[in-house]
Parts: sequence; structure tokens; C-alpha cells
Amino acid sequence: MTRQELTDIIFAKKSVLCVGLDSELSKIPAHVRAGRSVEDAIFEFNKAIIDATLPYTVAYKPNLAFYEAKGLAGMSALYRTVSYIRSLKEPVFIIADAKRADIGNTSRLYASAFFGDGISTPDFDAVTIAPYMGVDSVSPFLGFEGRWAVLLALTSNPGANDFQMIESADGQLFEKVLQQSKTWGNESNLMYVVGATRAEMLKKIRSIVPEHFLLIPGVGAQGGDMNEVLKNGWNKSGGLLINASRSIIFASTEDDFALAAKTEAERMQKEMEAFINQNM
Repeated sequence: MTRQELTDIIFAKKSVLCVGLDSELSKIPAHVRAGRSVEDAIFEFNKAIIDATLPYTVAYKPNLAFYEAKGLAGMSALYRTVSYIRSLKEPVFIIADAKRADIGNTSRLYASAFFGDGISTPDFDAVTIAPYMGVDSVSPFLGFEGRWAVLLALTSNPGANDFQMIESADGQLFEKVLQQSKTWGNESNLMYVVGATRAEMLKKIRSIVPEHFLLIPGVGAQGGDMNEVLKNGWNKSGGLLINASRSIIFASTEDDFALAAKTEAERMQKEMEAFINQNM
């Protein structure tokens, strides 16, 4: 998906919502798991969530840990989930939350695994990348037309302070990551992860990467403030994908789980729509 196509979806739906498919088997409602294999239970849960939330979201983000942990069954469920999203008439941006990166040849194969043909390998639009091995570990992900690398920039976990906030003559380490990495790609193939609980830092981040898209996890169950994120992160292309996972997909663990997911996704989209209408 190109930058313009993603922007068009954002303004058409008046939404920057990304639904995280962190589909942990033990949290899937019992009636969905009953009588089904692991693969089928995960897929049927994901399908119900996607069907319920599609009118309100512009992106889905499966976190690979929840699929890899279930072996072949989990990975088959992931493949079926991506294939199902691709079969829908509405275009949707799909992010593999994999946090990959390695030496060049390994990164090249990782990129091929995620940016596939949709037949032998899944065709994600984007994959999250750890940038700390440098340009040769990231550049293999940047050579695919219409595909994106999403670099970890400033995360919201407590341990982020161990490295990301280290001060130097060039500023904090996350600023150096932004400054250096933006020379590797461009606004059409490179995004950054910024935790929603770091919303106060968005102005500084926007001063360094004013036109890049930002993937913002942490709104919802983690307590990030959506209005602060929108106010400080918005740009003329939208420039944001605000992710919510548990607060949507596990809004209920009862028979009404899909309806509860729809209700929460719609609530978030309406909040986004009010902001977008004022800033179009």
C-alpha cells in the first residue's frame, strides 16, 4: 500500500485506528475454542473481530508472538488471517508486529518472508523493525515497492529508559536513531513506533520526522491519551496509526465479544473523526 493510498483510507474513514490482533489463545472466549483446533479457534476469533471492526479501522497488526507460540497451528492461523483480510473488498493496511532485524542476508530473508506473494508467504504491508544493528540490517526491508519498515523509536515500556533516553552531545539516543535512520529511507517506506504514553515527546519527534507516519501503540489498556496523540502527532497526511489491542479484541470474553469489539472500535473512531473533521 502506498503512502497516498493509506492517506486516502484515513480521510475516507476518518479514522487512524489500527486494531492489534494479539490473539492469545487462553483469552479467546470459551465458546469459540470449544470443539475447534487451535488453528481454527484463533482464525475464527480473528475473523469475527475483523468483521466487527472493519468499518472503523484502517489497519490490523497481528503480533507474531501470539502465533509463533502455538507452532504450526498458530502460524497457519496467522496466514489464514492475512489471507482473509486480503480477500475483503475494502483495502486495509496490515502490519506484522515482528520486531525483526539482523545482518543483511538474514534481514533480506525476513523481508521476503513478510513481503510475500500471498500464496506461498503472507503479504504484509509493513513489518516492525529493531533499528539498533544499523542501516545494513534495515535496508533489505526498504527495497519492496509499496512496503514499509516500521522502526522502533521511542517505546513506552519501563526498560526503554535503559537505552533510548541516554543523553549525549547529539541529544537522547532515540533522537539519534530518528536523525540517522531517516536518511535510509523516506516518508513512503519508513514509519516509526512511538508509545502513546510518551505523547509529550511527540512534538520533539515531529520536529525531526515531520512527514513520516508514526505507529502509536498504548492507547486503550495501557492508558495512552488519544487526544494528546492526535494533537501532537497529526500531519497533513494524517501521519498516524493509533493501535489498540486488548481494549478492543478482549472488550468482552463472553458470547458478545464481537459486538463489544465493534462498540469499542466505533467509540475510538468517533473520537478520531471529531478531531479529523476539525483538522482537514
